[in-house]
Amino acid sequence: MTVAAALPAIGAIRRTRRTRLGWLAAVLGLLALSALLSVGLGTREVGLSDIAAGLRGGSDTIGQAVVAVRVPRTVLGALAGAALGLAGAVMQGVTRNPLADPGILGVNAGAAMAVVIGMAWFGMATLHAFLWTAILGAGLAACLVYVIGSLGPGGATPLKLALAGAATAIATTSLTTAIILPRNDIAGGVRSWQIGGIGGATWEAIVPCLPFLLAGLVLSLTSARSLNLLALGDHTAAGLGARVARARATAALGAVLLCGATTAICGPIGFVGLVVPHLCRLLVGPDHHWLLPFSALTGAVLLILADVLGRIVARPSELDVGIVTALVGAPVFIWIVRQRRPRDL
Repeated sequence: MTVAAALPAIGAIRRTRRTRLGWLAAVLGLLALSALLSVGLGTREVGLSDIAAGLRGGSDTIGQAVVAVRVPRTVLGALAGAALGLAGAVMQGVTRNPLADPGILGVNAGAAMAVVIGMAWFGMATLHAFLWTAILGAGLAACLVYVIGSLGPGGATPLKLALAGAATAIATTSLTTAIILPRNDIAGGVRSWQIGGIGGATWEAIVPCLPFLLAGLVLSLTSARSLNLLALGDHTAAGLGARVARARATAALGAVLLCGATTAICGPIGFVGLVVPHLCRLLVGPDHHWLLPFSALTGAVLLILADVLGRIVARPSELDVGIVTALVGAPVFIWIVRQRRPRDL
């Protein structure tokens, strides 16, 4: 190729990079704006001066109380949204399934059932125990879905994985309900937690989750090159030097850590991992080097805004964020299914 012929291609790459950087700036701006809205808006009307005084550490008791509640809630919303958005992008890359999502594939339901079993049968009560148990449950559910979806001719097709995930989610949710029903001592708290929310966020609950979220973040982001190769197919990826099984297991472990830790503290929140990666592909394309960090940032924005919306629309009460994300995500899921061609399934 001559230099003259190569120049248009180089210009296209530069424009694409410039566009991506522009979207990055926009998403970071939205994240900052959503964080300010989360601290400033709630079920109770509080003046900006009171909030500013609380942020400065002043003596205003109203402002201090609002900041003490809303700042940890905002931080947890950002962490949980980033974890779920990133986990969804990784799962879609690992399975080559556009319908993959921690909720749809039953991973969140598996984590929730493990936590409920630990509470009901073993008296589990500490956050660290919840974290390890949720991660174990998420991992077992992910393995079960992939094994079931791989059975039969054609291996793990997108349709078979979606059906296996839906069946696993329904089964584990039913078993969880059966465990909760005779236990009035835990039923109220567990049912509220199962909806998915960040309303009870505290620094004491957030800090123990950080090592698990950080490990999942590192494993997921470092899998970007492997996920790009897996998108070409297993045989092509192996021919290009990828260790397919190892790459898939490493990326899946990162997603499981993110899902398990988030479910332990927030409950099972659905559809964030489905909606966010599809939106980010429209913005930055399918390259996982860009898609994964964008999915994390956009997931944080989406969950914070969903939480703010839930506080506003039901004043003086509020809607849990899991309900809001379901209302947003269900139509998107239907749209994605309608866009798929039969040969893609």
